[in-house]
Amino acid sequence: MISDETTASIGSRIAAVRRRIADACERSGRDPAHVRVVGISKTHGADVVAAAYEAGLRDFGENRVQEAAPKIAELRDRGVTARWHLVGHLQRNKVTAALGLFDILHSVDSMALAERINAHAERRVPVLLEVNVAADPAKFGVRPADTAELASQIRRLQRIELLGLMTVAPQADDRESVRPVFRQLRELRDAIGLSELSMGMTDDFEVAVEEGSTLVRVGRAIFGDRPH
Repeated sequence: MISDETTASIGSRIAAVRRRIADACERSGRDPAHVRVVGISKTHGADVVAAAYEAGLRDFGENRVQEAAPKIAELRDRGVTARWHLVGHLQRNKVTAALGLFDILHSVDSMALAERINAHAERRVPVLLEVNVAADPAKFGVRPADTAELASQIRRLQRIELLGLMTVAPQADDRESVRPVFRQLRELRDAIGLSELSMGMTDDFEVAVEEGSTLVRVGRAIFGDRPH
């Protein structure tokens, strides 16, 4: 079990993140209620997630299906009724397992993957399209120029609910340097007519909020450095 001291520390970190989001919303004329914090809990154990849940966090993100499976199962057994987000790349052979674990899939990046999700789903699955705005060859995601057409095709699938777009910005010492990435994703989202934007992590989420993010994926600022 995790100590009361650690639980209190996580709670204070969550509160600090929410204050920073509120400040960013004030600067940009937004309502903080329209920004959801997704605690990225990869490599952290179930006790740490349970402490964040006790502190009021309800959304958690994991990168890998195989790492998330036992953790989510344990937490569900303990009565933690969180919303689980898959934020990492989803391989087609992991779709069935992912559908049993996650409430929202952030990283759909091809029609083939969308069709596999649609074929195996037993419910309408909320998804976001991952867009490689920065054209980083090391990252997954559809090209911005191809996003509208892919969105149109996915909207025809009966068991998929397309909510919005997601991107991973390049790492940068100057947070302002990634603002154009977030702005371009927002403009693309608006042009397509979607509602959600999953963008911004520990190092840049305030800029992402100023540019319209509705889902910020925060790990280190809540849970601290990842355990080895």
